[in-house]
Amino acid sequence: MEKREDEQQKRDDSRFNQTLKNVQGFLKGRSIPGKVLLTRRSDPPPYPISPTYQRSLSENDAGRNERFESPVEVEDHNSSKKHDNTYAGKLRSNSSAERSVKEVQNLKIGVRSSDSARVMKFNKVLSETTVILEKLRELAWNGVPHYMRPDVWRLLLGYAPPNSDRREAVLRRKRLEYLESVGQFYDLPDSERSDDEINMLRQIAVDCPRTVPDVSFFQQEQVQKSLERILYTWAIRHPASGYVQGINDLVTPFLVIFLSEYLDGGVDSWSMSDLSAEKVSDVEADCYWCLTKLLDGMQDHYTFAQPGIQRLVFKLKELVRRIDEPVSRHMEEHGLEFLQFAFRWYNCLLIREIPFNLINRLWDTYLAEGDALPDFLVYIYASFLLTWSDELKKLDFQEMVMFLQHLPTHNWSDQELEMVLSRAYMWHSMFNNSPNHLAS
Repeated sequence: MEKREDEQQKRDDSRFNQTLKNVQGFLKGRSIPGKVLLTRRSDPPPYPISPTYQRSLSENDAGRNERFESPVEVEDHNSSKKHDNTYAGKLRSNSSAERSVKEVQNLKIGVRSSDSARVMKFNKVLSETTVILEKLRELAWNGVPHYMRPDVWRLLLGYAPPNSDRREAVLRRKRLEYLESVGQFYDLPDSERSDDEINMLRQIAVDCPRTVPDVSFFQQEQVQKSLERILYTWAIRHPASGYVQGINDLVTPFLVIFLSEYLDGGVDSWSMSDLSAEKVSDVEADCYWCLTKLLDGMQDHYTFAQPGIQRLVFKLKELVRRIDEPVSRHMEEHGLEFLQFAFRWYNCLLIREIPFNLINRLWDTYLAEGDALPDFLVYIYASFLLTWSDELKKLDFQEMVMFLQHLPTHNWSDQELEMVLSRAYMWHSMFNNSPNHLAS
């Protein structure tokens, strides 16, 4: 029996490593040749599928989430009863009333991030001599008014200090440090670089034109040069991971938000040539430091073999099994591995999966989660996947692969994204304090 289990484990490890190698190739801008790169798992799983968590569909889609009780009021009035140290857990209400996702859907989407009452709350928090970050996170989770995002994102990531008296001096010093790093590492002839550094710079130069290809702004040569400087400087200063394909996508929300402080109108009408060299350098510096802060919390997502992503993919598989056992069983029976589609989700944080105009709203929630973000991504991605629960159950292996690599999100609005986030929050409330339900 032990010998048979060892042989099965070796087959699983071999298949997993091959799948990981194949999926990493997806990030190089190629189409997805499912029949060549993706292989169906022919042998049945060596363990029985875990029994589903016993809740009805209506209960799965419900939660104790007062965050969605009102489009304006988001403060938690039961703070003395909190036990969960993740941010989503800290805001969970102890009220016994439950609302279905259908009721949440009836809320006026977008009100939370733009109505005058919320703007006043943001202004009050931001005007304090020392910003209370927990209050700012609570507000930002539901969306940040667009013109406030540069300041709010810098604070949420810890790039700008909460103390307003120190803020300007710190930003000036960090921007100067970035400029000096560019001169030290980027503005060099190739003769002064190692072979590995030359190859890395070439890979970055190849990836920059592929970044957000459906937004014309990112096709401007000056924009691509800025991306190249940021990415190369970051990679040189973070040798544990270096540059990994997919990190180029993570710079783009920061670039758009920090440029919005200087450029008016829509992104497609912007031109980097309208900015002085000093302003471009300041924007690049803000992008660099915010990228650094973001990735500090998920370093093992981009080190060798990307173990952090592998761990979260496994958690996603277990969570989906508990929430929607029929879909989980269907995917198991057809041999579809979660790594074959979810790897890119974690690697690029969904930037390649939804319209770019929705990314900033999604990142408001990402950044509000703070250190708890990696674990909360599991719930966001479960909610994202199960948006198409009914469709997936009708597809075979090859059809599921192609469907999940080309999801029909191009017509999505704020409403669909808010639904994904609301379900994620409610499932987090149901499962996060019950880890035994997610044990393998």
